[in-house]
Amino acid sequence: MRPTIQEALNWASLFLKQHNREEKVAELLLIHVLGLSRLDFLMQLQEQIRPDVYDTFKQMVTRHATTGIPLQHLTGEEQFYDRTFKVTKDTLIPRQETEELMYYLLKDLNKRPHLTDVVDVGTGTGVLAITLKLEQPHLNVYAVDISDAALRVAKDNANTLGALVTMQSSDFLSHFIETDQHVDVIVSNPPYIPYSDLDSLSDTVKNFDPHLALFSEEDGLYSYRTIIAGATHVLRPHGLMAFEIGHNQKEAVTALIKRAFPDATVETKQDMFGRDRMVFMYQDV
Repeated sequence: MRPTIQEALNWASLFLKQHNREEKVAELLLIHVLGLSRLDFLMQLQEQIRPDVYDTFKQMVTRHATTGIPLQHLTGEEQFYDRTFKVTKDTLIPRQETEELMYYLLKDLNKRPHLTDVVDVGTGTGVLAITLKLEQPHLNVYAVDISDAALRVAKDNANTLGALVTMQSSDFLSHFIETDQHVDVIVSNPPYIPYSDLDSLSDTVKNFDPHLALFSEEDGLYSYRTIIAGATHVLRPHGLMAFEIGHNQKEAVTALIKRAFPDATVETKQDMFGRDRMVFMYQDV
């Protein structure tokens, strides 16, 4: 007799718990393989599950439990700002902190309609650049990344979501410096984890997220130092710069900005857990 959806869910939840994994993953994976909305899923818990679907589900659950492969790599997608983005092994999985960065940046741009040219440095999946364009269509948005594989994912996401974003291969801001191109806003969620923290990370992160998007030299500050140095050539007067940061990097990143832009105002914003997670620089305050 074929198992019901509820029985499949019960098995997977227990299996994940036994492997010290988050039980919620079972429901998310089952909804994915069934192709149902969460409401339909809940309404059909007593329905039987097809054998081929159940086999696929068991394989996904087993892989996640035994290797730590992220849910998003199994489903190939992640939600960001209420939109579905494609993710692959070549891109960092979008996280909640980056949504908070987007929220605060959009609030600032609403107050500054004269800032129209924006570059997202290290775009990865393209979530920042694409969301900016879709939320504020008047913006001219550029997205750069040194990884051609990541850029292909970002382009796919832009095409799927209908966002007109200019994608460019670039090592941080080097393309803009070389072409003497200037922008009003620089935003980035760059690599900021020190290599010394590698062993402390979960297997889901260190074994599957691309290290190019995670780790940075100089105690995690190399990316900030390079972008900020480039910003002195690229950012227009009265411009704005916004970074996601590690929870203990507030002072260091603020000092780097103040050395390069001594007259600017620098503010730190906290995430929903009260951790210092974003640094914003304003030249028009």
